[in-house]
Amino acid sequence: MATKEFKKAARIILVGAPGVGKGTQAERLMKRYPQLSAVSSGDLLREGVRSKTPLGLEAETFIRSGNLVPDDMILRLILNELKSKRWVSSQSSVTDASPAEPSKSPSASFILDGFPRTAMQASRLDSLIPINFVVSLITPVSIILSRIASRWVHAPSGRVYNNDFNAPKAAGKDDITGEPLTKRADDDEETWKLRLRKFDETSQPLLEHYDRKGVLWTVKGGSSDEITPQLFQELESRFG
Repeated sequence: MATKEFKKAARIILVGAPGVGKGTQAERLMKRYPQLSAVSSGDLLREGVRSKTPLGLEAETFIRSGNLVPDDMILRLILNELKSKRWVSSQSSVTDASPAEPSKSPSASFILDGFPRTAMQASRLDSLIPINFVVSLITPVSIILSRIASRWVHAPSGRVYNNDFNAPKAAGKDDITGEPLTKRADDDEETWKLRLRKFDETSQPLLEHYDRKGVLWTVKGGSSDEITPQLFQELESRFG
């Protein structure tokens, strides 16, 4: 895949239902555009806990008690990451009255994963740093359910296979170890229909929020291969 360069910083969020292929699109984007980095709130949280940073230790108390980590703490994790990369001023704070002035350098481009999930969280993020491109990925529910029905996993390693487009070399066996593949406990149709309904309920206000900001773009396709070229074209028209 030929690489391309941005001429200005892209601050991206991908929004899509479970099973729509956000991870696939993020990987393809970072291969196509080497200036893009991934900023994952979940990874930052796990790393903070593992490294026993002050913020990580604070977050661990919520995790151990079975509570959600507060939005303010997630925002501080994200801001600390942006500051460490010098993409925002080292003086920036989540309590600032106005958003941080982000770097305009194309190398300060990132895909933010895991946050925000609600319109309220998006509003809090707006006060921290302006996101300038939000992608709504849409694939028909029938296709998502078909993907899930064809999905198998190697539980010890986490490797994922799909009989339709990423089949194991030997049916029912992991390519590396030869051990048997299994179905995830929650990979049944009713569970997924419920997950998709819940996603619709929470994502609509989030998308409306970014639509009002003028940064929302919607792409539809029955497969990742249909969506990717459209996504590349739109990014290059905006940031190339």
